[in-house]
Amino acid sequence: MVTRAYTVAFEGIEARLVEVQCAVAPGLPAFSIVGLPDKAVSEARDRVRAALTAMSIALPSKRITVNLSPADLPKEGSHFDLPIAMALLAAIGAVPPDAVERTLALGELSLDGSLVPVIGALPAAMTAAAEDRLLLCPAGCGAEAAWVDAATVIAPRTLAAAIQHFLGRSPLPPAEAGTVRSGTGLRDLREVKGQERAKRALEIAAAGRHHLMLVGTPGSGKSMLAQRLPGLLPPLTAREALETSMIHSLAGLLDEGGISRDRPFQEPHHTASMAAIVGGGKGAKPGQISLAHNGVLFMDEFPEFARPVLETLRQPIETGDVVIARANAHVRYPCRFLLVAAANPCKCGYMSDPARACARAPVCGEEYMARVSGPLMDRFDLRVDVPPVTFSDLDLPASGDSSAEVAERVAAARRVQADRYVSAEGVRVNADAEGTLLDEVARPDAEGKSLLVRAAERFGLSARGYHRVLRVARTIADLDGSAGVRKPHVAEALSFRIGNAA
Repeated sequence: MVTRAYTVAFEGIEARLVEVQCAVAPGLPAFSIVGLPDKAVSEARDRVRAALTAMSIALPSKRITVNLSPADLPKEGSHFDLPIAMALLAAIGAVPPDAVERTLALGELSLDGSLVPVIGALPAAMTAAAEDRLLLCPAGCGAEAAWVDAATVIAPRTLAAAIQHFLGRSPLPPAEAGTVRSGTGLRDLREVKGQERAKRALEIAAAGRHHLMLVGTPGSGKSMLAQRLPGLLPPLTAREALETSMIHSLAGLLDEGGISRDRPFQEPHHTASMAAIVGGGKGAKPGQISLAHNGVLFMDEFPEFARPVLETLRQPIETGDVVIARANAHVRYPCRFLLVAAANPCKCGYMSDPARACARAPVCGEEYMARVSGPLMDRFDLRVDVPPVTFSDLDLPASGDSSAEVAERVAAARRVQADRYVSAEGVRVNADAEGTLLDEVARPDAEGKSLLVRAAERFGLSARGYHRVLRVARTIADLDGSAGVRKPHVAEALSFRIGNAA
């Protein structure tokens, strides 16, 4: 008789159903696993055997074959231990086969039979709900998986507890979802002295998810400004929190099953590799741009990143997802992030500081900023020069609006956009609008149109630049509470596009 259990194999954030078939047949004693397993899956037989021995369960002296179907799908990770063990237990009559067949399991086994948490419980719970199956996972994954309301999650601490549950001797209660964390460690915008124009750019960027470039001398406050951007963004919606948490689950970053409503803020070092930024490595794990999905990706010292790494950002910025191509699979991750880049104006950093002028200006600045290609620079909606702060400014009391006050205006603008794009698939904010939809929602008045056309001709805006100005103008109008895009909105959008950080 062939018994069956079910688990998943991960392809990006997609969890594909895998049938674990187990057959115990006469022959020389052996335990083999087939179906394109990797090293971790192949070693499951030793962990399963040791765990069963620790519970005084003896395997029969027969030939045990475990097949992972579909056989042409690569199987990676230690989470196959638990479903293999359950299929084997069903095959030797230790648990009811029909109960195991209605279950989707994942988890790693210790040699003493305890269950070790694994990554990917949240996507697995989504698949279990879609397949109308019970999810069996380690106790450390239960709080994470229980966030899927449609899934029934059982999370034992040991394999023995799972056996007792299926035998009906000691039923386990369904796992409960972890806590929701929100508003932790956010910094106030009022702590930044001066830099009112940069603060305005932050507000616009937050309201419409527009990419922002900050250029200024060392110590002018670029990093301080970027680090306060998460405090201006509205909390993640339930849908966005689930999307983001699925990615973080695959990366093993969900702490004790808790889902955060705060938007992600990723700040990779400029020595980060291409795989670290866009994803890849063993198992094609998500990179920084996917971990920043629905949040902020802050890249300080932007020109210091390797040129190939920067160029890989061009396509994800436009499409909102990234495809990691491998010889045996293509893995797709979402990556709709708000990119904030910070850079010095030149290598020494003081080209724009009149008190400490660069001796090689303007050649030094031209050479340094040339590390960022024109096509990539064209993708920044807002470009802001951040001047040095004087000592007299530092002695002034805090001024300007607090993060909470700016966040209220941003949230109001986001609500307007949510209503505007409620029927537009894949469009949530103004930065996503394109084509006829953009022409419809961001058409300026006659004076604004005339100004935009003259600026486009005078400064040689590309077609991409022209449309990005329209998107920013639409966001400024939303912050202003205006139903239409008018000349002042276009003028302010153009001021952030030309003559700044060029």
